[in-house]
Amino acid sequence: MQEDHVKLLLAEIGRINAALERLAGPAPAVNDWNAADVFVWSPARQHLQPVKRPNRIDIDLIRGVDHVRDILVDNTLRFARGLPANNVLLWGARGMGKSSLVKSVHALAASETKNGLKLVEVHREDIATLPALMEILKDAPCPVIIFCDDLSFDHDDTSYKSLKAALDGGVEGRPNNVLLYATSNRRHLLPRDMMENEQSTAINPSEAVEEKVSLSDRFGLWLGFYKCSQVEYLEMIDGYAGHFDLGIPTEQLHAEALEWATTRGSRSGRVAWQYVQDLAGRLGKPLNK
Repeated sequence: MQEDHVKLLLAEIGRINAALERLAGPAPAVNDWNAADVFVWSPARQHLQPVKRPNRIDIDLIRGVDHVRDILVDNTLRFARGLPANNVLLWGARGMGKSSLVKSVHALAASETKNGLKLVEVHREDIATLPALMEILKDAPCPVIIFCDDLSFDHDDTSYKSLKAALDGGVEGRPNNVLLYATSNRRHLLPRDMMENEQSTAINPSEAVEEKVSLSDRFGLWLGFYKCSQVEYLEMIDGYAGHFDLGIPTEQLHAEALEWATTRGSRSGRVAWQYVQDLAGRLGKPLNK
């Protein structure tokens, strides 16, 4: 009888331990900084998921944004070399290469400095976990750029406060080995009607709006991206065609590219790339250079 009682007690203890483990969730994974140059933040496991083959293009193929490209390259190289640098907000027209530029500049800076510069992408829905990510990154043996793509905040979304905390660093300050780069279609990250609503319902309207606008102010650099001209659009097309050796007469190339842009109602780097993909497919040429 006593042995049966002991077995039942041990079984009950085992069930309790299993339940506690389920409640606690999976144990934090070990982050291997040598696994890759680019990672994706997985907050559920407190893990940096390595990206073996990042989706990025050669920086020479990004046309029409030379001025902001040079500023971002300079800022990133300074940071990678251990010198002071700023958080960056890349904002403006859709499809003009904001996220592509961040990934390409990271690759360039990592190659030139050879000191292990890493890029960690944080998905929009995981912004609230930035403070936890900062705790991990401050002990990283290398400089790290946190990358938030297509960043914006909607009504009743309070996760922007986590972003502010990450940019400021709280009492300890932002770790010297961490920068934050974000892209957005909005310069102030929050919709105008959201700020106006805050203004109309606040006891002190000006302070309420200031609280919202101050989020963008925490980025030391604002880099604007604007709709490209027809000349710039065709320069992008020519750059892609030359790089991938598509071998199509310039007159035909330009005529088709302009028709493609007209059917989509806009000219941008994204539209140019979509045309080149279509053209390469029709020509039977892979885009794998």
